[in-house]
Amino acid sequence: MSDVMAVLFNAIAQIEYNRRKPLPDHHGAYLDRMDARMDEGIEADGGVIAAPDQLQRAQFVAGNLAHAIVTDDEELAAAMTTYLAVRLPDLKQVKIREHEGEIAIELVFDEDYVRQFPVQFGKPQ
Repeated sequence: MSDVMAVLFNAIAQIEYNRRKPLPDHHGAYLDRMDARMDEGIEADGGVIAAPDQLQRAQFVAGNLAHAIVTDDEELAAAMTTYLAVRLPDLKQVKIREHEGEIAIELVFDEDYVRQFPVQFGKPQ
């Protein structure tokens, strides 16, 4: 398990979730309620998946995460990121790409996230 899971949008880190930080009880209860709602089925690809497996749930949640980022809904983005980081402990990155209004999402389990640092450009001395 990686300590940090990152969400990238068009290759730029948006959220870094530190798994070492304890999850408050009320957040855990929220994740349980999310799972209970998904137990009733999820909408995907124009249909309903009656009994989604863990990967289908993750893809559904990642889609909601992408929507939250695009619409600048920070609370929803945080909740969706928490769900993915907690329920998929081997998930290292969520890569979301937007091009001409189309969204592509990749769940990355085999590539550790490397923290991004801004490059400072200045006048040479």
